[in-house]
Amino acid sequence: MKKRFLFKSTILLSTALLLSTTSCQDFLDVNKDPSNPEVSEGQPVSIFPAAVASTGGTIGAQYAILGGIWSQHWTQAATSNQFKDIDSYNLTASSLNNQFDEMYAGALNDYQFIIKKSEASQDWFYFLAATVMKAYTLQVMVDLYDKVPYSQAFQGLDNLTPAYDDGDKVYAGLIAEIDNALQKDFTAASNSTPAGPDIVLSGSVDNWKRFANTLKLKMYLRMINVKPAEALAGINKLYTDKVNFLEVDAAMKNFQDSPDKSNPLFEFNNRRLNTSLNLRASKTMMSWLQANNDPRLSVYYKFPSTKPATTTWIPLDQGNFNTTQADRTNVSVANILPLAPVYFISASESFFLQAEALERITPNAPAAKSMYDKAVVAAFAQNSVDGTSFVAAGGKYAYPAAGTFEQKLESIITQKWASMVGSHALEAYFEKNRTGYPVTSSVYSDNAAYVPGQLVYPKEGITGGVFPRRLIFSDRDRQRNPNVPAMVPLTTKVWWDVK
Repeated sequence: MKKRFLFKSTILLSTALLLSTTSCQDFLDVNKDPSNPEVSEGQPVSIFPAAVASTGGTIGAQYAILGGIWSQHWTQAATSNQFKDIDSYNLTASSLNNQFDEMYAGALNDYQFIIKKSEASQDWFYFLAATVMKAYTLQVMVDLYDKVPYSQAFQGLDNLTPAYDDGDKVYAGLIAEIDNALQKDFTAASNSTPAGPDIVLSGSVDNWKRFANTLKLKMYLRMINVKPAEALAGINKLYTDKVNFLEVDAAMKNFQDSPDKSNPLFEFNNRRLNTSLNLRASKTMMSWLQANNDPRLSVYYKFPSTKPATTTWIPLDQGNFNTTQADRTNVSVANILPLAPVYFISASESFFLQAEALERITPNAPAAKSMYDKAVVAAFAQNSVDGTSFVAAGGKYAYPAAGTFEQKLESIITQKWASMVGSHALEAYFEKNRTGYPVTSSVYSDNAAYVPGQLVYPKEGITGGVFPRRLIFSDRDRQRNPNVPAMVPLTTKVWWDVK
């Protein structure tokens, strides 16, 4: 079969590792429209893992770096310059062209092919799985770009210049697609039962249904501030229908510590760039962990060498990559691991989403606190540490059950932010934009009045104190498609971002 893959060979890792029979012959052709790539030939069983690897390799690598820096988990090292443009908010229309292309010419094209192929054969397992992954991938693209090709996309030669749809219209269309997929007959003999080729949920139809429901819940919460009636109606229906949500990770996990088979963030940052020193501990996150004596500090960060000059944890103020401070080479580094999962929706994220939803539809109900506690404990367990004492009465992260709704929301989102360090960091950035949490500091982090964990405007930022709210439309797509919207700066909010 023909298959386009990311310009970086990080994307090859999953298909090579997880489905050795998949043949990937063609790399991305930048002279072809990423919104209307050619249709692949083959069967869902061989295309699906490659499509998932395309999504995971993009979200789990360069987009994870973007999210990690913009969420202030990490900052650019003062001893190198690889990610200065991200940390200073100096991105342009060409900065992430390849990632946009890969999501469309790779992942989304393949999901659409699988949807059509499986619908024709009534293989509802792959129909559901591809629909959910398509919706997940497009939801990320909407949250990054606001408007994206959707209703006219994936038509090949029939439409080489698709319109860009408004983000709210894309959300509505994706929710309708998910609902349609959930109504299929999953007991039919025509359904596949693929454990191996399903590199997300090991062939479990039940967990794919849960993934679908959890994704819908996330999308409804994402729009809660701009379309509250529609969002609450959707959330209430999920609970009225007594649907099930994820209790396991929807993630890519089967990595190996060898070239082209490891976690894509490790593959790109550590192996391809041949250094582990680019991404350093941001004072924003590290100071919060230190203030709370949180054991995840030594999971998220490590010393810059096996024989460090000091065993004291040293962070760097966000965006202060031009510093000449004497200890700049001793700043703690991001602990990126070759076997770390790429999360689409983790179990802990599912529980955090449910905690917020329950607090919104049943204010002050004990169920919201219980789900919050479950989320925090799961977030700790995700890093092989015990968080039970942190949510116990009087614990550092005890739920403010007697507090206001905003106090409860701040606790939920702050804990979610702290749980998403690594390949899941992009979601922490989206949630900051949606909710305003963690709050933004009125002073820089070198000020004695700074409160640990509050986000700061980076030292070398170029946007006049305004934080980024999106990415700029791809100039490569603009060269091919006259329907690309007018250029807007990255400080322009996306459709659901009204706080």
